Amino acid sequence: MLIRLAYDIQFDIPATVAMVALLHVHPSRAADLLEPDELQTEPRLEVRSYIDSFGNRCARFVAPPGQLRLSGSTLIQDSGFPDEVNWDAREHAVGDLPHDVLRFLLNSRYCEVDRFSSVAFELFGQVKSGWGRVQAICDWVHNKVTFNYQHARPTKSALDVFTERVGVCRDFQHLAIAFCRALNIPARYATGYLGDIGVPVVLPMDFSAWFEVYLEGRWWTFDARNNQSRIGRVLMATGRDAADVAITTSFGQADLRHFFVVTEEEVAIPVAG
Repeated sequence: MLIRLAYDIQFDIPATVAMVALLHVHPSRAADLLEPDELQTEPRLEVRSYIDSFGNRCARFVAPPGQLRLSGSTLIQDSGFPDEVNWDAREHAVGDLPHDVLRFLLNSRYCEVDRFSSVAFELFGQVKSGWGRVQAICDWVHNKVTFNYQHARPTKSALDVFTERVGVCRDFQHLAIAFCRALNIPARYATGYLGDIGVPVVLPMDFSAWFEVYLEGRWWTFDARNNQSRIGRVLMATGRDAADVAITTSFGQADLRHFFVVTEEEVAIPVAG
């Protein structure tokens, strides 16, 4: 399956500002790219790339006053298979976890793990450990939280979502992550492209959020918002929560005025011989 990925994001910049963008496909999918995956800027700026502490490909630049446009388009080869499911995947004892996985058990900006210890055990402590327990968490969050763009706000944490029971996709994932970590299951936040491939088109295209859990020696994809295996999920970045993987971070004022994302299957047209 071929998937076209593209974005067009525009800002009004009142004064010179340094920015960091996480708009590249994740390095783990680099071998699947069929076209260059480069960030284009208008006006043309010097863009420098680096890999952050979570393994994400980041771009940094300094934007002058005026209008700024960030755009890009690439084509990626995808298996066309839905997210993997393994009901036999087991949890690890904390003492057996790799060193670099331990940080995904701790409190983070949007996931107050220490505030969820009692309620997580009350809700899920009696569920068989492993994949089934994580799925029970996804089921609970999916059923108890209502999706509503009008209730989105940048300061909303997992505890706020648990209390208010409404939010957007990142809020669903933050709550599920907090539950997992409270039960000593490493969980990390993920962001990327998720088009409506194989499912009804409901909302305008956007970057999406999901989360990953460390079971049976590897990371697995879970999605408390959609709560089903999906086709064509393309990872861009992972981190402790949304604070680590913001699409753009400006060190000063940058007013968003346009945002457009494309994620769609592209049909290859055979060339006559």
